Amino acid sequence: MIEKLIGTREIVDHADDLNLRLYINKEVEDYPMHWHTDIEIIMALENEYTIVIDKIKYVINPGDIIMIPSGEIHELYAPPSGKRLIILVDNSILSSMNGLESISNSFYPCIVVRQADACHKQLADILKRITEEYFRRAPLCQASIYSLFLSFFVIIGRNCLGRDRAISSIRRNKQHQYIDKFLNVCKYINEHCTEDITVDKLAAMAGFSKYHFSRLFYEFSGVTYYEYLMKRRIMHAERLLCDPNLSIVEVAMQSGFNSLATFNRNFRAIKKCTPSTYRSMYNAKVFKRAPLSEINEKNLSQSE
Repeated sequence: MIEKLIGTREIVDHADDLNLRLYINKEVEDYPMHWHTDIEIIMALENEYTIVIDKIKYVINPGDIIMIPSGEIHELYAPPSGKRLIILVDNSILSSMNGLESISNSFYPCIVVRQADACHKQLADILKRITEEYFRRAPLCQASIYSLFLSFFVIIGRNCLGRDRAISSIRRNKQHQYIDKFLNVCKYINEHCTEDITVDKLAAMAGFSKYHFSRLFYEFSGVTYYEYLMKRRIMHAERLLCDPNLSIVEVAMQSGFNSLATFNRNFRAIKKCTPSTYRSMYNAKVFKRAPLSEINEKNLSQSE
């Protein structure tokens, strides 16, 4: 089910801080023409599944895998019964992997991996492990999932990009060109979120006036550029809050905020708690997960 659709753009709600959404879809429901900034990976589990991209129909059978890249307009058609694994991955995961961003344009309009393909078993096994990590939520699951996706995309790059690429000659429309520009803007914000970033600078990067840029960025992402920037800064702050040696003020300054009040206000708006409460909850989780022997040793050393 598409939870939020603005025009043809789907706004994807990611789970926690994993930057992805994964679910087992059993719905007997068709999804109309739409696109999103996430990379979508679908593996049919029971019965076939039909995907339409640029008026070309792709039918995947149980076990087959299709990867739909960021920004590609597509439709999904479900059979009367069936089950499929659907993963929506924030494009920033791919863009953060050195060497992979340069080949991402070769993913268009899609990558299809059949059961008979040599790399199929490797990819299917990785998707199974990602699913297990996603639902278990064990410590370091984010790092594990990201490493699995790195292996997934490397296998795709080595085995799937040289074949059936004639269809890649289909020209992507103007909307796709806009998507490329705003993906680059988002990548820049992700990498420089702690710095002083102005709308004028971002607009110049995209090649628009700041007023045109602001409107198009909202259409692209579903949030204003400022809201996007604040979310990235808060994500950065979350990691810093795990370090007990940093004060809340230091976390705020190192996350790009000019004042503690602004940091507290934005943190509460996004995380629904204060930075201090978040740090306490994190410490409680770490303490609960630590083996009893480690806790006893720590207490003993402190008492000495």
